[in-house]
Amino acid sequence: MEPAEGSGALDFHGDEEIIEVVELGPPGPDDLAAEMDDVDFEDEGAEEPDGEAWETEDDEGLEDGMEAQDDSEVTFSLHSASVFCVSLDPKTNTLAVTGGEDDKAFVWRLSDGELLFECSGHKDSVTCAGFSHDSVFVATGDMSGLIKVWRVDTKEEVWSFEVGDLEVMGPSSVETAKPSRAGGKGCGKLCLYLLVLIYPGKRAVVGYEDGTMRIWDLKQGTSLHVLKGQDGHQDPLTCVASNQDGSLILTGSVDCHAKLVNSATGKVVCVFKMESVAPKAPASEGEEAESNSVESLGFCNVMPLAAVGYLDGTLAIYDLSTQSLRHKCQHESGIVQLLWEENSAVVYTCSLDGAVRLWDARSGKMISEYRGHSAEILDFAVNKDASIVVTTSGDHQAKVFCVQRPDR
Repeated sequence: MEPAEGSGALDFHGDEEIIEVVELGPPGPDDLAAEMDDVDFEDEGAEEPDGEAWETEDDEGLEDGMEAQDDSEVTFSLHSASVFCVSLDPKTNTLAVTGGEDDKAFVWRLSDGELLFECSGHKDSVTCAGFSHDSVFVATGDMSGLIKVWRVDTKEEVWSFEVGDLEVMGPSSVETAKPSRAGGKGCGKLCLYLLVLIYPGKRAVVGYEDGTMRIWDLKQGTSLHVLKGQDGHQDPLTCVASNQDGSLILTGSVDCHAKLVNSATGKVVCVFKMESVAPKAPASEGEEAESNSVESLGFCNVMPLAAVGYLDGTLAIYDLSTQSLRHKCQHESGIVQLLWEENSAVVYTCSLDGAVRLWDARSGKMISEYRGHSAEILDFAVNKDASIVVTTSGDHQAKVFCVQRPDR
């Protein structure tokens, strides 16, 4: 129909008939009220049929509890399976190396996610990766025990060696390391941590599946101290850390205890025990009982504090001078790993809900939270000036987050 010229009348075809003429204008309050009376509303509290909520396209692909929120600046997506490990080059903090369940490791740029080269030739999941202290070399290790070393500038493999099942790998200048918790082959040695003393690599701490911990003299190849039985743990060790000068060692275990040890004497200084917030309900038939364990721990460099992360989502901040619990910070789900800032009392945590959180250990308050993954975070790293966090996840991605803090 075309508008007619002149009076505003409408020109109809010959076979059309006007049924009713309705004036179009803004409705009055009485008109709206009358129309509302004709509409049936369900009770506000009524549930959808079968209790199911509406689904949208944006929700597809997200696991329960994961949010479609992405605070990251860069996403690296070349892995085709879960990404187990990440490390940053210590000299410039401009490169990352990641390894994953797809038997691959990649070296890439943090600024734009651009691939530099692939560390090819692995035969199993790559669970260990790290740069040399000068960032000249990068080493990658897989669960079959194959270790490869690459020169970064030439992108060429310069050395390889095959050992038994590999759990942890690291240069002698690292203070702490985290064993692979991705599942797979059982091994008597669960974790290896090197203490940075006056002479890097002088002593090492090794945790075993039976709960024993040994302090080794690497030069002599002899065991200096052995902690087992009541001095050791009752279940496998999961993580170990040393303070800055190597005088104190902190061990964590499946038994849910963290033990503070004097490295010079081999004596247990204190045992930190975390009581459950509420008693766990007994598991029904066919279900596994809920459990808790120490998953990660570390020392603060600027205050006499230590942090312990638990599988039940508890972050415990302990005061070493009084050997007492200072703060208990609760997460929505289990903690995978924690890291302290090098020059402040801020501790970072990553957890199974896919979030990275920053906590002020002095007050016990959360500073900020960053999300972007649609699955659990499996590892993360913080750069030197604590301005960037790089995470890896079960969603096959690695992400770069720019950390903003009001006190910086």
